[in-house]
Amino acid sequence: MSILRTHRNMNLPSFMLCCILAFVTSHVVASTQYQATKLGEKQSFNNDWLFSKGKQVGAEQANFDDSNWQRVTLPHDWAIEGPFDEKYNARNGGLPFHGDGWYRKTFTVAEADKGKVVSVTFDGAMYDAHVYINGHFLGRRPFGYLSVNYDLTPHLNFGNTKNVIAVSLAPKDLSTRWYPGAGLYRHTWLEINDPVHVAKWGTYVTTPEVTPERATIALETKINNQGDQTNASLQTQIVRADGSVVLKKSIDLGKLATGTKTVNQSFTLEDPILWDTDNPYQYKVLTKVIRNGKVVDKHTTPLGVRHIEFKADDGFWLNWRRVQINGVCLHHDNGPIGTIANRRAIQRKLEIMQSMGVNSIRTSHNPPSPELVELADEMGILLQVEAFDVWKIQKQSVHNGYQVFYDEWHERDLRDMIIQHRNNPSVIMWSIGNEIMEQAQKDGWKEARHLMEIAHDEDPSRFTAAGFNNIGGAIKNKLAHETDIQGFNYKPLNYEQVHKDHPDWILLGSETSSITSTRGIYHFPIDKYKVHDSRHVTSYDIIGPPWAYPPEIEFEYLAKTPAVMGEYMWTGFDYLGEPTPYGGKDHSGDGYWNADWPVRSSSFGAVDLVGFPKDRYFLYQSQWTSKPMVHVLPHWNWPNMVGKEIPVMAYTNAEEVELFVNGTSMGRKVKGVDKAELPVNFIRWDTLGQKNWKSGYRLRWDVKYQPGEIKVVAYTDGKVVAEEIVKTAGLPAKVELIADRTEIDADGQDLSYITVLVKDKDGNICPTADNHIRFFVEGAGEIAAVGNGNSSTIAPFKADYRRAFNGKAMLIVKSKHGVAGKINVRAYSDQLSNEPIVISAK
Repeated sequence: MSILRTHRNMNLPSFMLCCILAFVTSHVVASTQYQATKLGEKQSFNNDWLFSKGKQVGAEQANFDDSNWQRVTLPHDWAIEGPFDEKYNARNGGLPFHGDGWYRKTFTVAEADKGKVVSVTFDGAMYDAHVYINGHFLGRRPFGYLSVNYDLTPHLNFGNTKNVIAVSLAPKDLSTRWYPGAGLYRHTWLEINDPVHVAKWGTYVTTPEVTPERATIALETKINNQGDQTNASLQTQIVRADGSVVLKKSIDLGKLATGTKTVNQSFTLEDPILWDTDNPYQYKVLTKVIRNGKVVDKHTTPLGVRHIEFKADDGFWLNWRRVQINGVCLHHDNGPIGTIANRRAIQRKLEIMQSMGVNSIRTSHNPPSPELVELADEMGILLQVEAFDVWKIQKQSVHNGYQVFYDEWHERDLRDMIIQHRNNPSVIMWSIGNEIMEQAQKDGWKEARHLMEIAHDEDPSRFTAAGFNNIGGAIKNKLAHETDIQGFNYKPLNYEQVHKDHPDWILLGSETSSITSTRGIYHFPIDKYKVHDSRHVTSYDIIGPPWAYPPEIEFEYLAKTPAVMGEYMWTGFDYLGEPTPYGGKDHSGDGYWNADWPVRSSSFGAVDLVGFPKDRYFLYQSQWTSKPMVHVLPHWNWPNMVGKEIPVMAYTNAEEVELFVNGTSMGRKVKGVDKAELPVNFIRWDTLGQKNWKSGYRLRWDVKYQPGEIKVVAYTDGKVVAEEIVKTAGLPAKVELIADRTEIDADGQDLSYITVLVKDKDGNICPTADNHIRFFVEGAGEIAAVGNGNSSTIAPFKADYRRAFNGKAMLIVKSKHGVAGKINVRAYSDQLSNEPIVISAK
């Protein structure tokens, strides 16, 4: 108001005063009022936050002037908009994630809720979060991957008096080996509870005995009383997916004193419907707290009834059948939108993985978002949830890694990770660490045992694993002896001997293959090089770092050693940072990987950064799925290769494949018999005395290139079961837009991923097109991000333009909060025709 008073004294014209008023009010964020709604219902606390980058002295105080701060909606990753810059570390995506940042939010709580307990939960804050309410310090949490709950009640104002919550964050450079993101990048929730309520993460449900005929359900419930002594009782219901109650039990708690009371109950469920990968059926446990005859709290716990078993001689068993772990490792970023935990982005990622044949995810190398775990429950995906990438000993050049916090925080972080996800049926095992440096220490086993004891104490119902890359050290120093499941990274050649030496061990390929490739890129001749001048990697899937090997080597050795339960290949999707084979070498140097700038994201994925499958996706699909399929590579636009030999490869789950070039058969080949020769060279491979690998998992023809088309036809039992045609494309003629969903929620969070294809006049994708495309989004939506899967570009993700990369680009459209209606989307590229599309926000 002092600004307005000053200008009034200057007798400014009324139109200028209006402009000043408009300027001032545009920077005022109205405080949102919260009040208790349905019992046990958490409320989104994502809207109306203010953000500022940099140090802010006094920003925790309620009266701090934040009028010039940026208005944001959570989840928010402050670094993803960039700009990319060589002064940042390409190993971390070349983005400005480190530094100081502050968030503030003004809100009120209804007077009617005075006397209740009000708390806030941050599902993730990256990292070293300090939280304040009305100037009072609530707590600190360095680890950015876990949900943290704070009780606001002691310092909260009720009624029309405003409250200010403030969060400071200070992510550091050289704190991780990938892009960690920055800010309040996961969801935030407010809860208003009666003083007597189920404690946060206060239930623990297990099924200690399961048969096809019945299941025993054990339930532990913690009841908090943050008020005076009172009469209370507990009612528990087991509810089917259709909402009907199958079991019910009530317990009189008598006089409930101030503090926490733990209640244990047991139920017998007849004829249970089992949670399985093919039928992820879920019951739920509905807990009601009754005080003085009135229901004052409701709490829902997921319940999936399933029988799991790990066998030393026969791998993983789910519901009395062996299930091969066809798994992938996934980092937590979501490509062009950064680390933002958007439910639709995560769901789409998991859908694409399932279409490849994936049945399990390793959350490398940190705890996942609640949304990923919930979606895994719903979609029937098995999870290995991982805690740490480092323990006490620093990984080289990662100077500000978790080792800085380990001594003080590791036990609380591990316990909280388990408590937060132990009720989810998708979680089948915990991982206490990945490639930790203690493998080389004589007493490293002590720390492994310590972590295992914590995990078993918090959740005795699940086994615990770790990922060992130093197999000699892990065995010699007995770290491997301390885990329930022995996970080995990149060691297929050792499986048979380890099983022979330790027949009681439960073995897992915890990280495998590590091959790199760039979608749509093919280099001739097929050669095992270290790096390429193009700063891309051939999609013939033979190039990787020294420990890496083609996927089918893992297939081969898993088939030879069925005691190994399966694999988690590195990785399902490309991710931001760690641009191997460019820029640097893991665990070496000063930590900066900028030698091959602008390469700034990984090439490890079977799917690129925006979700387009690479050829390797189809190689895994040919091994992990049963629906008939065949895939052929490369593309067929090679004007400089006319008359020269080109290797053509096919991936299939059928018995035979026949290749046709311009209608002429190049002959049939039998999978597993007519093996494709590949150049292979990785650690320990040379000890086998082989220079090449003959793969029984792909088929190869070397044919002279002529424009036209190639066609592959797959046969099983002599019958055609699948085919694919690739044609030589002409000049780019049009841009085509294809939305993955044409109807989205008008909640300000939901997304539509729009594939952008550059095609010739006949509708063929132009496989080398790089046309510049501008996007226009109008109506009830806006551009969330753009991308194209190119790992070596510094074009921004937050923009209204993108070049096609090998004929494709991606436009991600987001709804506007509370705005229903049409979202009109169109694209423009010089001299190319286009057809707009419409998405509905409802």
